Amino acid sequence: MQQISLHKDTNFIDQFQDTLDKEGPFSSWELFQMNYQAELTTMAPAFDGLHSLDYLPQVSFLPHQISCAEQVIENMNGRAILADEVGLGKTIEAGLILKEYMIRGLVKKALLLVPASLINQWARELNEKFYIPAIAHRKNYPWDQYEVMITSLDTAKREAHRQDILNIDYDFVLIDEAHKLRNHKTQNYSFVRQLKNKYCLLLTATPVQNQLTDIFNLVSILKPGHLGNYETFLEQYGRNRKKIKHDVYLKQLIQKVMIRNTRQHTELNNTKRHIDTIWIDFTPEEQDLYEQIDRLTGEFSTFSKITLLREICSSREACYLSLQKMVREDSKKDSSIQPMLEKIEQLPNHSKAQHVVELIKKIGNEKVIIFTEYRASQFYLQWYLKQNDITSVPFRGGFKRGKKDWMRQLFKDHAQVLIATEAGGEGINLQFCNHLINYDLPWNPMRLEQRIGRIHRYGQHNDVHIYNISIRSTVEEHIMKLLYEKINLFEQVVGHLDDILAELEIDDLETELHSIFSESTSTGEAKIKLDNLTSVITHTQRNNQVSGESQYGN
Repeated sequence: MQQISLHKDTNFIDQFQDTLDKEGPFSSWELFQMNYQAELTTMAPAFDGLHSLDYLPQVSFLPHQISCAEQVIENMNGRAILADEVGLGKTIEAGLILKEYMIRGLVKKALLLVPASLINQWARELNEKFYIPAIAHRKNYPWDQYEVMITSLDTAKREAHRQDILNIDYDFVLIDEAHKLRNHKTQNYSFVRQLKNKYCLLLTATPVQNQLTDIFNLVSILKPGHLGNYETFLEQYGRNRKKIKHDVYLKQLIQKVMIRNTRQHTELNNTKRHIDTIWIDFTPEEQDLYEQIDRLTGEFSTFSKITLLREICSSREACYLSLQKMVREDSKKDSSIQPMLEKIEQLPNHSKAQHVVELIKKIGNEKVIIFTEYRASQFYLQWYLKQNDITSVPFRGGFKRGKKDWMRQLFKDHAQVLIATEAGGEGINLQFCNHLINYDLPWNPMRLEQRIGRIHRYGQHNDVHIYNISIRSTVEEHIMKLLYEKINLFEQVVGHLDDILAELEIDDLETELHSIFSESTSTGEAKIKLDNLTSVITHTQRNNQVSGESQYGN
C-alpha cells in the first residue's frame, strides 16, 4: 500500500506562540464572544431538516416543495431528477436545495444550464427569492471568476467555452428542460456527462416521453450504472414505458433518484381550471373561401391543403402568405391560387378575431394571454386589437432574451393582452394573469399543457379561465370534437394520455394526426380516421380505468 504523507499547517500555531511570547496584543473578550456566537449561528447542529427556511422568511413554500428538497438532500445525496408536473415549482425546489447546500458550506461553485429564453428569469428568481448571487453569463465573462453562473447548454458546449467549463470542479450543476438530453448519442448528452460535479439536479416535467430508455439515459447522467448498462437494461426491460409502473423493482430503483409531484396531490390543486369552448361560424364569404380551398386537388398535396385550411381558420394573413409562397415556388399553381388571393383581399376582417375582441371586452380590465400557432396571425391580432382600443404586446421565439423580458414586463405593467406564439408556452411565468385564450388549438396535447402551465402554476392565487375558440364546419371542429372533447384532453392529465399512446405504440399524437390528414384523399375521410383513432384511445382509456379499479378494489 502506498504511504500517505501528511503536512501540518503550523502557521496559526507559530503566530499564536509568538503572540504569547510577546504577551500580546490579544483580542478583547467581547470580540471573541461575538466571533464565537457567529460561528454557533452558522453551524448546522444536525444534518436533518432545512436550515435555509430560517433565512428565507419572505418566501411561502408549499409542503411538497419542502418535502422534495429534504428528500434530495437527506436521501439522494443531492443527485436527483425533479419531475413535477408543469407549474408546481421545480425552480423553487431547485433554488431551495441550492440555498441549503450554500448555507451548509457544501456548495461554492455552481453552474446552471437552462434554455436561453429563461436565463434572465432564473437569475432574477435566485437573486430575489433566495438571495443567491447568480450571474447570467455574458460575452467575455471568465467562467472561473463567478461562483454561480447561469447559461444555456448551447453556449456552454461551444468550442470557445467548452474546455474551460470542463476543467472546473463544480460543486453543483443544474440542467433545466433535461428531457432534451434523452438521446445518449447527442453532443449535448456527451458534454453533460463530462461535467465534473458533486451535486446534480435534472429538471423536467416529462422524464419519459416516448420510450423507457429516456429515463435510463437521464439516470445515467446522475448515477452511471444505477440501472445497469444500456444493453442489459434493454434486454431486461425493453423500451415499453409502462414497465415503470408494472415492474416493482425498476420502479423502486427510479424512485431513488427521481421525485414527481402531481397537481392532484398538492395544495396547488386549490386553484381550479375553468374550461369554456366558444363555437363560432364563418361568414358566408369566409365559408365559401374555406370550401374552395378544401376542393383543391391535383398539384396540391393533402398536407398542404390541411395547412391552408388551418391557416384560414386562424387569419386571412396566414393563409394569404402561404398561398403567395406557393405561387413563388411553383408558377403553375398561379391559375388555381389567384382567385383565392383575390377573395382573401376582399374579406373585411376575420370572424375569430372579432369574437376575441368581444370576449376581451367581456372579461373587462383583467390581463389576458392569447396563443396562436402563426406569426402572421400574431401581427394581425395586434393590429386588430389596436383598432379596438385594446393594448397588447407580442411574444415569440425570434425575440432575443432581453426583448422577451421586456415584453413580459410591458405586459405586466402596461398592456392588457400578451399575444404569444408557441415560444410563450415554455418556461415564462405569468401568474399575475388568469385568463388564457387558445386562438388556435395545438395538435400536441403537451403543448396545450405547457400553455396553461404559464398561468396555472405555483404563485397563482386565483382560478384560471381557459377559452378555446373553434369554428364550426371546419378542420378545427374535427380536432375539437373528436380529439379534445371526446378524449377529454382539457381535464385529462397529459401523463395519463401519454401512457395510453405508448400502449397503442403511438410515439407522438401530433405526428399521428398529420399522418391521418396527409394520407386521406379528403377531409371527410380524415374525419372518419380521426374518429376511429379517438374511439381506440377512449376504449383503451376505459379498459385501463376498469383494470385499475379491480386492482385497487380488492
